[in-house]
Amino acid sequence: MSEGPSLDAYSPQQIAERVDSLGVAKARLPLLSMVMLGMLAGAFIGLGAMYYTLVVSDPALSFAVSRVLGAVCFSLGLLLVVVAGAELFTGNNLLAMAWADGKVSSAEVLRNWVVVCLANFAGAAGLALLVYLSGHAGLNGGAVGQTYLKIAAAKSTMPVSELFFRGVLCNVLVCMAVWMVLAGRTVTDKFVAIVLPVSAFVAAGFEHSIANMYFFPLALLLKAGGAVLPAGAEAITLWAMLRNLGPVILGNIVGGSVLVALVYYVIYIRPKRGSS
Repeated sequence: MSEGPSLDAYSPQQIAERVDSLGVAKARLPLLSMVMLGMLAGAFIGLGAMYYTLVVSDPALSFAVSRVLGAVCFSLGLLLVVVAGAELFTGNNLLAMAWADGKVSSAEVLRNWVVVCLANFAGAAGLALLVYLSGHAGLNGGAVGQTYLKIAAAKSTMPVSELFFRGVLCNVLVCMAVWMVLAGRTVTDKFVAIVLPVSAFVAAGFEHSIANMYFFPLALLLKAGGAVLPAGAEAITLWAMLRNLGPVILGNIVGGSVLVALVYYVIYIRPKRGSS
């Protein structure tokens, strides 16, 4: 009698090998596929950010409850990316493992990161436009729109050093979520692997570059559309968005590529290559 497929989780060594092989496939995706999958990922993360904002705009919830509940809802974004299929810049920082192993070139890694990051922006900003036109910001007597503006205002004035280190911490958790997803074999496994790391970074207020590519365009649209501005919202500008994204993207790269991909490369892949 034949046995069915194993439902056991992959071991950390096997995860490292899967990340290594997957990095090669991602780096060599056809350009059109990479762009379209990148746009989907930007929109998916935007949907998670939309869900999060809806929750935290409820003043009846305490600080901790609203942050944690909203953060769990934000996990929708990465769940869509890994289950439905999409290319997310922050998760693709794990390509550094295949690069360190000599399986992909620096040019291939940079091509993936640049194309996917720009496509993520297009998808997130496109969703922001659709959400704006839908009137979603008017929910709860306009409290949802006010929350978007407050979030973007806080991101506009945060010190650059804080943005960088919050970006580092964010992508350590995002890439650990992606890493653990590759341990699982079922959609349930993937859900369990995603929710705690992703909700932790969101609740802690760390900075995710692709989520910010949704928050800023929507806040700019609300501001241009004549929304009542909360205190500090005058700081929301195109320059403020760029000032935020620069250090956050760099922090995300360091967190995902150096503190996750390269650390695990040294632990699991390098010794194996050295003994072969």
